[in-house]
Amino acid sequence: MIRAHCDAVLGMLQAAPGSLRVLDGAVPAGTVPPYVLVYFADADPELTDSAPMDGTSERFVLRVYAHSVGGNAAAARALGERVRTALLDQVPTVAGRVCWPIRREEGQLPQRDESTGVLVMDRIDVYRLESVPA
Repeated sequence: MIRAHCDAVLGMLQAAPGSLRVLDGAVPAGTVPPYVLVYFADADPELTDSAPMDGTSERFVLRVYAHSVGGNAAAARALGERVRTALLDQVPTVAGRVCWPIRREEGQLPQRDESTGVLVMDRIDVYRLESVPA
């Protein structure tokens, strides 16, 4: 189930206009900006007001940590806006699940990184996708 949700989000980002370069959890050596580096974290929250009588977990939450990496702050912001357009309020398709619209939970201003000797700016935005069985 986790992979299906991740694949849905990755597909939405890869289908965005202007062909975003999307990396799933790793940046190959020698990669130069712009790109979007994506990490995922999953959760199965217990919500007593919506739990079924048999006590099984139904709601699934996937958090998407999107690092929009550009050569300067403006590039990182612009890339972050493209990610926002691709994800915010969109309803992905995941087989056997009913998904809610994707929400943005938080974001950070672009952070400077010169650890490789070349300036890159990394803007991090966190999005939330929730679903229940169909």
